[in-house]
Amino acid sequence: MMHLELVTDLSAPDAESKPDLCTLGERPRERMLLYGPAVLADVELIALLLGGGRALHRARGVLDAVGGLAGLSRACPQELRGISGIGDASATALAAAVELKRRIDRLELPWGRQLQTPRDAELFLRSILHGASQENFIVVGLDARQRVRLVRTVAIGTLTRVEVHPRELFRPLLRGGMHSCLLAHNHPSGDATPSEADVLLTERMARIGLFLGVPVLDHIVITDNSFVSLAELGLLPTNLDGLDE
Repeated sequence: MMHLELVTDLSAPDAESKPDLCTLGERPRERMLLYGPAVLADVELIALLLGGGRALHRARGVLDAVGGLAGLSRACPQELRGISGIGDASATALAAAVELKRRIDRLELPWGRQLQTPRDAELFLRSILHGASQENFIVVGLDARQRVRLVRTVAIGTLTRVEVHPRELFRPLLRGGMHSCLLAHNHPSGDATPSEADVLLTERMARIGLFLGVPVLDHIVITDNSFVSLAELGLLPTNLDGLDE
């Protein structure tokens, strides 16, 4: 006698066991409607943004051309438009999705929360600096309880360097009555090791901050996957020696 088992578990497959794309007829839209967006692979999500014919094939081409999601987060519409099968509509749709993600991340920034450790600062700054293709120098103004009250992009440089003037850095802090500040910049190269120029800049800005009464508590160098705190390395001066150099 044949025995049949009734399968009642209709829950979505987890990330480890999700079906191969081809077994479902390569239909990301139906998979999202059935199981939700979390089970879709990166290429499927991009295919939904692209739409039209051979969307999965074109989506794979995009990821291959830009070097994965990290590359996509840094790609401009003009660069995307140069990929085979990607026209103006697709390029701008992808760029718009990336920009929306950045804006959503900023909505979740812990405004008014205390940044008491380098890890606190890194988590706050990552949403601002993640994916930037050029060096961006950020100053974060803090109140007496080290709560975030001001964030400014002081300068935007090239892939490997950025120039920062003390006037541009401390002006918003003084006008805003900040008690102290954090400095931060990204290294698009992926190596968070501070350069000699980073160390010299930190020493100079820290001494100027002491002189102006707005001490620099830390300088965070951040990449997409790591960060370094110059305060933890003992590279923040605690006196004005060398300010005139």
